[in-house]
Amino acid sequence: MSALILALIAGAVVGLALGALGGGGSVLAVPALIYLLGFTPAAATTASLIIVTATSLTALYAHARTGDVRWKAGALFAAAGFLPAAAAGTAASRLPQPVLTAAFAAVAALAAVTMLRPGRAATRPAAGEARPAKAAGTGAGLGALTGLLGVGGGFLAVPALVTVLAFEMQAAVGTSLLVISANALASLATRGATTAGVDWAVIGPFTGAAILGAWDGKRLAAKVSGTLLQRTFAVALLAVAAFMLVDALT
Repeated sequence: MSALILALIAGAVVGLALGALGGGGSVLAVPALIYLLGFTPAAATTASLIIVTATSLTALYAHARTGDVRWKAGALFAAAGFLPAAAAGTAASRLPQPVLTAAFAAVAALAAVTMLRPGRAATRPAAGEARPAKAAGTGAGLGALTGLLGVGGGFLAVPALVTVLAFEMQAAVGTSLLVISANALASLATRGATTAGVDWAVIGPFTGAAILGAWDGKRLAAKVSGTLLQRTFAVALLAVAAFMLVDALT
């Protein structure tokens, strides 16, 4: 099967997951780029950041039109992650490939376990009780994760915005896209030299398919139980994480 067809299929699956679940789909992009399209782990994280940036900005526009983005709070949250994202983006290209693969596998497993946990109502602080230091620490950690592994971190950003900044769920999803976009752009800025070697003939179709797939994912979410979608995705992600961990250790 040609690289173009594989890129289109993989992009559609990533976009479908993003659109249906509102986060976590980009975690599939890195393993797809490595194992289906032959990218090295370092090149895959860079390419994933391009995909994450494009899809997040597209989704951000859609959420902004419906008023679901808290621009001021989101900008402050993203600002805390700006430098960590840039620093981690620089460090990623210098890490041994097995270490990068193992780290990504661990984060993918964390995302899967988080999705498999029984749904519980988020415990939010009362108005005015969100601690700035805690919010800054959370934003910095998310920025470092995005820069190092090339994932958007939506599966972490949304609950963080709900529990730390007391956002309603819709506002958390919309604002997380602002945070993710900013972190991804910051990390990409430090990888300017490495993006010159990116295979745009593969990344372009992959990104386009992901954007289109996200719209289909939104429609799918309206027809299928959200819990079923999330658990199915989590099981698949856990299997991918286990495969990547074995690959990194052998």
